[in-house]
Amino acid sequence: MIRKLLRKVFRRTAAAAHNEPATIPLEQHGIRRAQISPAAAKVCDVLQEGGHKAFVVGGAVRDLLIGHPPKDYDVATSATPEQVRALFRRSRIIGRRFKIVHVMSGRETIEVSTFRASHDAEAAETDEHGRVLHDNVFGSQAEDATRRDFTANALYYDPANETIVDYHHGVADIRQKTLRMIGDPRARYREDPVRMLRAVRLGAKLGLAIDPAARTPIREMAELLENVPAARLFDEMLKLLFSGYAVQCLRQLREEGLHHGLLPLLDVILEQPMGERFVWLSLANTDERVRADKPVSPGFLFATLLWHQVLAGWEKRKQAGEPSQPALFEAMDDVLDSQARKLAITRRIVGDIKEIWALQPRFDRRSSRFAPRLIEQPRFRAAWDFLRLRAESGEVPMELAQWWDDYAHAGHDERERLLAAAPRGEATGPKRRKRRRKPQAAQPDSADDQSLARLQD
Repeated sequence: MIRKLLRKVFRRTAAAAHNEPATIPLEQHGIRRAQISPAAAKVCDVLQEGGHKAFVVGGAVRDLLIGHPPKDYDVATSATPEQVRALFRRSRIIGRRFKIVHVMSGRETIEVSTFRASHDAEAAETDEHGRVLHDNVFGSQAEDATRRDFTANALYYDPANETIVDYHHGVADIRQKTLRMIGDPRARYREDPVRMLRAVRLGAKLGLAIDPAARTPIREMAELLENVPAARLFDEMLKLLFSGYAVQCLRQLREEGLHHGLLPLLDVILEQPMGERFVWLSLANTDERVRADKPVSPGFLFATLLWHQVLAGWEKRKQAGEPSQPALFEAMDDVLDSQARKLAITRRIVGDIKEIWALQPRFDRRSSRFAPRLIEQPRFRAAWDFLRLRAESGEVPMELAQWWDDYAHAGHDERERLLAAAPRGEATGPKRRKRRRKPQAAQPDSADDQSLARLQD
């Protein structure tokens, strides 16, 4: 125990001696207090007035240096979570692995974390592959900087004097368009394999070239991602796919060999000429919406990424003689089950995906019996957007997508005209003899409606 304590003390002393930070003034970095979130600046002010160190840290500083508007703001401080909580009335402590504080200011939430100590390889709890499981020790600002993954993320901005504290030459790396790992990349990837995905995402999003020392080990260590919990991997994939640079990210994933197993069967999708065009159109559409600050849907994006596997399974079952609608639902379940083994897609998102897929066959039924009910479905617009992508990729006629757009926005007379002009011979379901029935509660009267009702339940 005493030896371990002495090693830790001497290690921290040596680290402090070699990690004297550079203090970069406003004239050199150009970030003014007015450019950052007023809520983040106020949090720093209150903590500093309380006798603690406090800085805007990480991605927000990096993005401002590059010229990207930050999506959110984090604050790092010398105060413990309990001390932070005592200073802010609208705040709460969260987390079990490592406690942090969410400080609410208006509609904005600032995440405040206490400086963390450097990893102690002997003391930290790891799995058999070296991934750190528990390591929740508070430390100094220098140690906190060393713990961060990339030099571009180890930057501390002080709103009070508008300076940046830089321990690992992060400002210089950003100016040189380089994404550099802090410490030994192999050891850092072993501690947390998700850093490999993060390197790809940040490199693509920020236009930074991954430093060769950090890039070289990625392909050979990619299998470590198999040990990452599915829920965490899903969160990281959402960040990547909704970064606004999903096209570049996915291409980089393929170059680094990281796409295998992240989205099961994705290689097969991309090898299909029709499927590949569909996927790239979907990703480009998502990137465009993110950059325009328009709402995006995880369910819609994952529905597009996995659609051609569903389509292949559906066709196979129909050729084997299975009825169309049950065959579609079985194909949907098979694909989503295989996906769930790697990515923990939430039940709500799975529901959205299934509803978008289940509505696709109904677009073939342009009749007075089916069309009015279809446009009243809650997921009609998302399903139509999906149909439009299918048309743009050449999977279905563009005329079909245009017809439904016209019908959805038409008045009563125009809808009657569109229905009369719709191509004949489309599936409209068997004709039924009308029978008098006792009045009862409204029920879905088609197999499609019954299937959708089950999904919505």
